[in-house]
Amino acid sequence: MPSRARLQMSLAIEPLPLKAPFAIAGHRFEAMPALVATLSDDDGHRGRGEACGVYYLDDHPASMHAALEARREAIEAGIDRAALQTLLPPRARATRWTARCGNCRRNANAGRCGRWPGWRRHGRCRPRSPRRRRAGAGRGRRALAQARLLKLKLDGDAELDIARIAAARAARPDVRLMVDANQAYTLQRIAPLIAALADHRVELLEQPFARGREADLDALDCPVAVAADESVQGLDELDALAGRCDFVNLKLDKCGGLTEALAMAARARTLGLRCMVGNMLGTSWAAAPAFALGQLCELVDLDGPSFIQTDRSPAVVYRDGLIHCPDEVWGGAGGVASRSAADAAASTPPTQVPRP
Repeated sequence: MPSRARLQMSLAIEPLPLKAPFAIAGHRFEAMPALVATLSDDDGHRGRGEACGVYYLDDHPASMHAALEARREAIEAGIDRAALQTLLPPRARATRWTARCGNCRRNANAGRCGRWPGWRRHGRCRPRSPRRRRAGAGRGRRALAQARLLKLKLDGDAELDIARIAAARAARPDVRLMVDANQAYTLQRIAPLIAALADHRVELLEQPFARGREADLDALDCPVAVAADESVQGLDELDALAGRCDFVNLKLDKCGGLTEALAMAARARTLGLRCMVGNMLGTSWAAAPAFALGQLCELVDLDGPSFIQTDRSPAVVYRDGLIHCPDEVWGGAGGVASRSAADAAASTPPTQVPRP
């Protein structure tokens, strides 16, 4: 199929209600609306892309919808991934990702005739199921019985946050434990929390300070690894984090899709930064390409579809602390990209995360 084949684009905003309210510092979500872009051609090939946007940057499905409508003519003319990088402004990264993902999924569907699943079109090795999976700690002990890694959401009240960490560790002494402050702390208020992290064997502290306060990390004496999330939106913001944190959280909604995310992962390596892949909730349509990116990351945080009331079909699968992504989710030929825990342990590098 010619790369510039004429396309037809349709757009829809889907409400994506959650199974239960999801709370982080300063925000409470009962749904995570997403923009879905569907691209089709005259040969009957069809692909879909999904993005929820970046709420704290006022990047929402409605504005994303308007941005794509304004560029409909260019997209339907058969725009490629390289051109799409510059078609939308940097702040519209999630919008760009929706359009690009639709185009990539269309290509994956077209590749069925040659039995080429979607992940191969991005030059990646066959994906395997990462052993690391974050699960929301407020979802009940039974629901988290299979989890091997928990990430707690903090709210900036040090006393309550320390109690939450202690309760989680007491309930699950066996799991790896991380915490995410979602920008809730300041350098002046974080000392009590820092003192408690090592006591409860917490391995990683994510985004302790507000975006724009990255310089405060220079004065942070933390015994565990520190990750940046809101502080890193794209490739242009990576260099400023070198030496200030240990991990960067790559999310496709933030950076605009696999093209930029893969470049970010490569650049992070050269800067001595390690990578984790996360999500803005979303369904399996958003998780599948993030799963491919996860092959390059030490930590995988892709539990978004498990929070959605009704996921896509076919869908990613969670089992025994792993996320599995069947090729059918991509629209490719059959086969399940998964492996056993024993196989994973034999072929995956160690992922301990002490602060260097």
